[in-house]
Amino acid sequence: MYQFFVPPSAIEGKRVHITGADVNHIRNVLRMKVGEELSVSNGCDGKEYRCGILELGEDEILCELRFIKEDSVELPCPVTLYQGLPKADKMELILQKAVELGAVRIVPVAMKRCVVKLDPKKAESKRTRWQTICEAAAKQSKRAIVPEVSALMPFAEALKEAASADVPLVPYEMAEDISYTRQVIRQIKPGQSISVMIGPEGGFDEEEIRQAEEAGMKKITLGKRILRTETAGMTMLSILMYELEASGEKE
Repeated sequence: MYQFFVPPSAIEGKRVHITGADVNHIRNVLRMKVGEELSVSNGCDGKEYRCGILELGEDEILCELRFIKEDSVELPCPVTLYQGLPKADKMELILQKAVELGAVRIVPVAMKRCVVKLDPKKAESKRTRWQTICEAAAKQSKRAIVPEVSALMPFAEALKEAASADVPLVPYEMAEDISYTRQVIRQIKPGQSISVMIGPEGGFDEEEIRQAEEAGMKKITLGKRILRTETAGMTMLSILMYELEASGEKE
């Protein structure tokens, strides 16, 4: 079933109004017909609104609300990914997978070993493109929200923000003791905020890791192999998704 995002004001009782670019997509790309069902989220309350199409207008798709699915598809903890800025094609892949795996926010970070350097104007242009990718991934994976892509941050600012999370994590290739990693992850409680900081292609600079530890970030390992930057974030988010959702099922 196709999913679309609308502002809360678009849901009025039993009527749901879809406007903007989704109108053309529904009419001319998907070629949906009156009576067909689609799913709508307002990006705020975590609910899924199942609707049937009533009218296919030029500027608006009018739908009738059929029922509301209350079960949230979101993780029980908000996870923010702080990603050392990689090359463009890798960033797009990282964004897609981070959204699919449950991150609520992705922050590109300028680090010492980043190969790519962006000036403010180009960074903002990239962010607009990246946000569009996140919205498409959110629709595909039936997220209840569209995760936000933040503006490019310098390392110091990103570190300060990441360290303020309830559970601040920094996977590092030189870290050892996977039992400590397991312990940290399994002690996470529902509702706690989680930050994950991933280095770029060249990895973290030693000074950056030192600063991260001093700020209170928990240095953990993702295993004995060296992972690429686009793999590390996916791996960490996959582990968190499994542990958090499995923990919720036990409760």
